[in-house]
Amino acid sequence: MRRLIIALFAGLLSLQPVAPALAQTAAEVDNSLDGLFGEHKSYRAFFEKLQSAVAAGDKQAIAGMVDYPFHGRIAGKAVRIRDAAHFVADYDKIVTDKVKKAVANQTYATLFANWQGVCIGDGEVWFSGVGDANVIRITAIND
Repeated sequence: MRRLIIALFAGLLSLQPVAPALAQTAAEVDNSLDGLFGEHKSYRAFFEKLQSAVAAGDKQAIAGMVDYPFHGRIAGKAVRIRDAAHFVADYDKIVTDKVKKAVANQTYATLFANWQGVCIGDGEVWFSGVGDANVIRITAIND
């Protein structure tokens, strides 16, 4: 009898509606970035500039948005890219179709941010303020 009651209770629990995930708004992202980094406008501008540069295939612009030296992976091997010229030379190996798609599909309202920075997609791109001047730069690209 005890097993029957447990089975019935478990069955009833499975019938409960699942609460939908709450969507965040652009204003909530603004508030989150304000709390984490002191302001949001430069982060939003950086994100929009990055999306435009990726859409246009502007390798030079994207290379100018990276924090150097840049540590990444090319074909599964850890690499250290010293400067923008080397980034441009290896651009297609770093900014893969998966990365481009993640950037293109990301909306500002669905950005994720924590103390490490702002994340695009499932971690394909991270950007954050770096250095004493806290200049926003790409800090990671993951394929």
